[in-house]
Amino acid sequence: MTMTEPISEKSDFIRDIINEDQQAEKFQQRVHTRFPPEPNGYLHIGHAKSICLNYGIAREYNGKFNLRFDDTNPTKEDQEYVDSIIDDVKWLGGDFEDRLFYASDYFDRMYEWAEKLIAHGKAYVCDLTGDEIRAMRGTLTEPGSESPYRTRSAEENLALFARMKSGEFPDGTKTLRAKIDMASPNINMRDPIMYRIVHEEHHRQGSTWCIYPTYDWAHGLEDSIEGVTHSICTLEFENHRPLYDWYIEQLGIFHPRQIEFARLNLTYTILSKRKLLRLVQEHHVSGWDDPRMPTIVGYRRRGYTADAIKNFCDIIGVAKRDSTIDVALLEHGIREDLNTKAARVMAVLHPVKVIITNYPEGSVESLEAVNNPEDETAGTRQLPFGREIYIEQDDFREVPPPKYYRLSPGTEVRLRYAYIIKCETIVKDDNGTITEIHCTYDADTRSGMPGASRKVKATIHWVSANDAVDAEVRLYDRLFVKENPDDAEEGNDFLSNLNPHSLQVLQQCKVERMLGAAAPGDRFQFERLGYFCADARDTKPGAPVFNRIVSLRDAWAKIEQKGQQKK
Repeated sequence: MTMTEPISEKSDFIRDIINEDQQAEKFQQRVHTRFPPEPNGYLHIGHAKSICLNYGIAREYNGKFNLRFDDTNPTKEDQEYVDSIIDDVKWLGGDFEDRLFYASDYFDRMYEWAEKLIAHGKAYVCDLTGDEIRAMRGTLTEPGSESPYRTRSAEENLALFARMKSGEFPDGTKTLRAKIDMASPNINMRDPIMYRIVHEEHHRQGSTWCIYPTYDWAHGLEDSIEGVTHSICTLEFENHRPLYDWYIEQLGIFHPRQIEFARLNLTYTILSKRKLLRLVQEHHVSGWDDPRMPTIVGYRRRGYTADAIKNFCDIIGVAKRDSTIDVALLEHGIREDLNTKAARVMAVLHPVKVIITNYPEGSVESLEAVNNPEDETAGTRQLPFGREIYIEQDDFREVPPPKYYRLSPGTEVRLRYAYIIKCETIVKDDNGTITEIHCTYDADTRSGMPGASRKVKATIHWVSANDAVDAEVRLYDRLFVKENPDDAEEGNDFLSNLNPHSLQVLQQCKVERMLGAAAPGDRFQFERLGYFCADARDTKPGAPVFNRIVSLRDAWAKIEQKGQQKK
């Protein structure tokens, strides 16, 4: 590591602590962080905050960053989760180089350390059941009761622990517990469980082990083994820190510094793994990568960019107190990111045909369209224009309401990049549904023509009927109708706040010809409609499926503007 100027230019309470350590030459001025997920589910936006924070700090201080799987519970872990987590961390730019680690690879060393504590009278084998241990743990105001097995000799405990390891005892019949203080004001210090018996196949270790370390026993040891200097955790681990410290101090091993920060909470969003799993298992969503899910794979499939998520995490920063972030800020971030990156195209989601009656039959011309006005290098493209086009149903009203400036009988609008047209007549089917709108066009109003500067009150988008490609478009909205999805009426739970309109699937939408060749993951701005992404799973050549990433309406930008006006 470079020893010169190791202090970060960013400022928050975590970096302030690390800067102090750097100035004091603690850890030989090393900075080594890690992201330690349990492989029992898919990562969500809260994990993205932790990844960006831990990797960002390591990078700023020319340090190291580990990816380590806390795979200590074989009943809930799966290689599928491991693979997805690795992919997500890489997608977010977290470069762990060759430092991909697994807690299960340290099981032998953890077992030896457990034996050391037993030998020094600091741990014992307990025959109480889980329910009995909980009942004797005490409360926040009352001390717990000591286990009747707490006084076993070191020799007896070592022998029983070895027999636990060899598989002699059924699940739940014995545990290894630390011998600390059943009267401690910190309940986590009241003889916590270190090992439990679990006869389950492990995704990496197979059937080698039938006893598994608890998270509290393993967590600090893993950091110590890997030489992690700053163990950055969320606030729920703050009360566990004295326990991690106790284990490390009793063993006399390298002692990382743990720092806790507030976890991410988002409006209209659930970030509980247990509840996300329930959404999947009960088929409220199509899977972990459903674009309505706050999982990283869900955001990716919807069309969010890694840059947008990283910028969001950077903007919200880190704090010591829990708070809830408006999801509109995240949506604002993807708009800001795609504004300069996404090509502008035209798509009609609810098409109605327009026939330009005075346009020459069989004639087709090419009109120049700008690909992205925010990117001078994006260039232009040619749009075919002919006698028949499609426009949005909402862009026409037979009986227009007040201040409606789009197309209606006898009114004019400009077609984007094309001509001014005027509605003359309409055609309806037997049910009274409008099937065609007959218009005339002003041939002098195309760009470069004498009447190009003529003003009308509205400009609408369109696609050529003869060249349009059919597409499926999925309009995604927020998954929950309440800012706090857990705020449910008595007798209900968070599922009662699911948004029944969170997904609308539109068939036979009409899009520009070029979009027929859209590759999975390609992103576009559909003019006037929002940002869309070709679905990574369902898009096929010539049969595109587009997910709406976010609408063009930006509530957060309006909030910012109002704030600036008040200033």
